[in-house]
Amino acid sequence: MARVVIVGGGPGGYESALVAAQLGADVVVVDSDGIGGSAVLTDCVPSKTLIATAEVMTDFIEASELGIEVERPVVDLGRVNGRVKALAQAQSADIEGRLVREGVKIVHGRGRLDGPARVVATLADGSEQAYDADAILIATGAAPRVLPTAQPDGERVLTWEQVYDLDVVPEHMIVVGSGVTGAEFASAYQSLGIPVTLVSSRERVLPGEDADAAQVLEDVSTRRGMTVLGQSRMQSVTRSGDVVTVTLSDGREVTGSHCILALGSVPNTAGLGLEEAGVALDEGGFVKVDRVSRTAARGIYAAGDCTGVFMLASVAAMQGRIAMAHFLGDAVQPLDLSVVSSNVFTAPEIATVGVTQRQVDAGEVLAEVVVQPLATNARAKMQGITDGFVKLFVAPGSRSLLGGVVVGPRASELIHPVALAVTERLTADQLAHTFTVYPSISGSIAEAARRLHQA
Repeated sequence: MARVVIVGGGPGGYESALVAAQLGADVVVVDSDGIGGSAVLTDCVPSKTLIATAEVMTDFIEASELGIEVERPVVDLGRVNGRVKALAQAQSADIEGRLVREGVKIVHGRGRLDGPARVVATLADGSEQAYDADAILIATGAAPRVLPTAQPDGERVLTWEQVYDLDVVPEHMIVVGSGVTGAEFASAYQSLGIPVTLVSSRERVLPGEDADAAQVLEDVSTRRGMTVLGQSRMQSVTRSGDVVTVTLSDGREVTGSHCILALGSVPNTAGLGLEEAGVALDEGGFVKVDRVSRTAARGIYAAGDCTGVFMLASVAAMQGRIAMAHFLGDAVQPLDLSVVSSNVFTAPEIATVGVTQRQVDAGEVLAEVVVQPLATNARAKMQGITDGFVKLFVAPGSRSLLGGVVVGPRASELIHPVALAVTERLTADQLAHTFTVYPSISGSIAEAARRLHQA
């Protein structure tokens, strides 16, 4: 029986454990932070639970446009965050229970490598246990990046992992960083009725996303009252009593009651004995892996945010599954990032898959592009949706779908048919000829595809 030891219990870790157990391996997971990792306990599950609450608030606030007058709701942030943390813990317990039922041994402790074939776990009482392995998978994730001039205190200057301890509604939330994490929290707190200032060092929010989609989000956010400071680099964050001051590089100061630092992530790879075991790290400390999750050390794999490949829970899980299938001799298909669908959980949401507008504009990919506004969709009109669109990219010759963008409510659900089309190399005509419900928002996907038809 093959012996597999996994260091880290996040999506990359627990999904790989399930695959290895299913394929008959003896599996040990060494985890220090709680099964599910940051994705379940401090990041994806908590943030999206908070965002789900914010969406309800938005529905109430905008109900008057549908002819319903509702007294403006008031958020009880203590209760909201209590539910957020309870749900995260319940999800973690559910995953741990499944691992145990599948025969996976869970060791609660901090794991480190002792050479390329052994993991040593340091337990809470300081004692150590060693586990020999035929294969090791590193899935230790990443942590919020902080700067010497912007240190979180856990009370008013916060990383995104610390916001769920708030029990009072901030008078004014400053969010530093306009990437996915910053944009999501800024959008969520604004929807909860909290004044928000978003500090962005770039010209626009979400610099890594589709420019048209990012512009819609910025327009909607500013229309709803958010202050967006573009091309404004943070120099420092300080606190004096109940006031937080963000000083910008040009000398301007922004004051508020609270501040969230969304400055990116750093990998949890230090002090694990990785390089001593032959594992190569890049200059940022991320583990170098190939498309089947192998590291430079024979028998050692890595998955998830510690690799920096594509920092999504879905990609971490796929990396873990691929690693174990590869090691244990099951059918395996190397990781293909060109078919990964992702979503920004703002209001409106932004979902993408495949080829990007940036690649097309740069001449890297030849594609025809069509944009279908949601404002023309009958269901959207019924629901009072005026912002958003469906964008499709199609190959000029084969007419196969290369990529797509959906901007609107529940874009995370609407992107799936586009992702299927991209993955299976369907043509625009095949997508167009697939029945959609009328009226439905998804009808705009088929309508966009019809516009790409060539006689």
